[in-house]
Amino acid sequence: MTSDTTRSRRHEADDAPSSPLWTGMLGFASIMLLLLGGFHVLGGFIALLENRVYDVDASELLLFRSYAGWGIAHMAIGTAAFLTGIALFYRRPWSRIATIVIASVSAVTNLAFLSAAPVWYGLQILLDVLVIYAVTVHFDDERD
Repeated sequence: MTSDTTRSRRHEADDAPSSPLWTGMLGFASIMLLLLGGFHVLGGFIALLENRVYDVDASELLLFRSYAGWGIAHMAIGTAAFLTGIALFYRRPWSRIATIVIASVSAVTNLAFLSAAPVWYGLQILLDVLVIYAVTVHFDDERD
């Protein structure tokens, strides 16, 4: 017979990450995803309200031909990234897959919007790749 405290300790031990490196990588990925979400929302507001700061005219953009469409897209991705970053920080089971999907969509969106602000969105693509790496490098080490 086992007591409830023994079961709960065993359950807590099963939930513990397998290595400090893995915990650090998930912490890094969650903080970077929160920052990326904030950067996307900021870029969305700039595209909606102050689009004169971008390098090219709206007619030269890929996919959407207006900054308003890109602003809404960036704000939606930013909100999703921010919420997923919070979930990843709290180690929700679905959050690693969602992080990979959100960071991939973010990278593709930033690539499509790269002509508007090459340095800014180029750095965001780099952060997206780092987030994907941080989440996938030890993907099999921890059970969800």
